[in-house]
Amino acid sequence: MLKKIAESISKNRNILEKREIKSFVNFVNNHSFKSEYIFSDFGEDSAAIEDEGILILLTTDRIKTEFVENFPHGAGFSSILVGVDDIYCCGGTPLAASIILSFPDKIKGRQLIEGVCEGSKRFQVPIIRGHTNTSGNCYELSSTMVGKIKKENYISARNAQVDDKIFLIIDEDGKIGKASNLYWDTVTFKESRKILKRRQAMVKIGEEHLVNSSKDISNGGIFGTLYQMIRYAKVGADIDINKIELPEKLIDKGYDLEMFINMYLTTSFILSAPEKNSQKIINIFEEHGLKSNIIGDIIAQSCQLRINNGKKSINVFNS
Repeated sequence: MLKKIAESISKNRNILEKREIKSFVNFVNNHSFKSEYIFSDFGEDSAAIEDEGILILLTTDRIKTEFVENFPHGAGFSSILVGVDDIYCCGGTPLAASIILSFPDKIKGRQLIEGVCEGSKRFQVPIIRGHTNTSGNCYELSSTMVGKIKKENYISARNAQVDDKIFLIIDEDGKIGKASNLYWDTVTFKESRKILKRRQAMVKIGEEHLVNSSKDISNGGIFGTLYQMIRYAKVGADIDINKIELPEKLIDKGYDLEMFINMYLTTSFILSAPEKNSQKIINIFEEHGLKSNIIGDIIAQSCQLRINNGKKSINVFNS
């Protein structure tokens, strides 16, 4: 089982894509203009611009073309979801969104916009700007989300510390998505109050200064998200796969660990924090309707991702 899981992680297309863009990110980072106003940038789920003790948060995401073309309403909704969770995972509050749309089919274009507007209402984030091409040659959708947070409450995605415990936070109240069996949908069927309450847990975590690092789990799955965290922090991670628990609804559908770790888990996060804060963290997420458990440790070996089953251990990535 351990070897099979390691192979599944190492061959995950979304993880491989994240590894491949490293050289492009480095080039932009080394050759673009720098400003004293930038508090945090590459490697963060939300970059931060400093303004007298307040950080203006900024994140941008592109929705995959295949998803946009085949599931336009869901893609529009997701363009808001991804930005919202990038802001919340660093402890911030989303303020507004901007979108870029291009589509050759006006019916699908209308469905895209309807999905965007539904996401706007569900997450209570206004759409304030955008660019729309109604006669494009292909389908394109990207979004930019703006948020804010007090500087002292900001949770970095690249500040994991050696000996931190690694927490997996998930919303067990979900269903398998329409577009993919590897999508855990925890939002489309819930009212705004429940959706926002769960995300307010991250605001509380930031205000209490309990964690060192945080990322939301997206298309890279649990290990893709974790790998990004340790790569930018220049640390490693050792995960006990026995500590990763599947939601009962997925077990009932025949899902196993290999499938679960490759899922896009909405309303889910990976955190690293000192062990002394463990119970407070678990309690906060429980109060907000989310399940939290410790699945491993941050280790000193830079960019090393290791998995174990309590007896044996395998290195998945070493760089």
